[in-house]
Amino acid sequence: MVDGAVAVVTGAGSGLGRVVARALLDAGYRVALAGRREDALEGTAAGRAQALVLPADVGDADSVAALFGAVKGAWGRVDLLFNNAGTFGPVGSIDEMPVDAWRATVDTNLTGAFLCAREAFTAMRAQDPQGGRIINNGSIFAHTPRPGSAAYTATKHAITGLTKSISLDGRPYGIACGPRQKEGPS
Repeated sequence: MVDGAVAVVTGAGSGLGRVVARALLDAGYRVALAGRREDALEGTAAGRAQALVLPADVGDADSVAALFGAVKGAWGRVDLLFNNAGTFGPVGSIDEMPVDAWRATVDTNLTGAFLCAREAFTAMRAQDPQGGRIINNGSIFAHTPRPGSAAYTATKHAITGLTKSISLDGRPYGIACGPRQKEGPS
């Protein structure tokens, strides 16, 4: 039953994250809205009682742990993670790409997805009843990259592998993990 199920949506302050968060709220989920900008998250919540605004930096392990701790403290469980936070990162050929810009993209797109999935998996494995769903937002760039997109493309390839691995690890616990592929950058 969806009514009252708990979802966490990262990157919920704008774009696809906002659309998904609102759709989940409309479907009866209690939704934790995660992102860096509290004002944008408040805009997504738009006064909905079942929305919990939780500013967080997905690239920071302590911030992600606090995010999921707050969700479990408020609602006791996590049934769905929509792993959506991301950035396109630097544009240009690899020889023009600053290392710090590469690392920032990897920290947000890949490490952030790993940290959030790790916390969600931990909660889903420990809760009663066990289980849940992790959706990692992918991109067509994982299959058809564009010139000048090395950092973004590499992270989206990695998300595909992370998703497959989590899917295998989650089977014994009723934790499903799958991609959400979309055209263009996410």
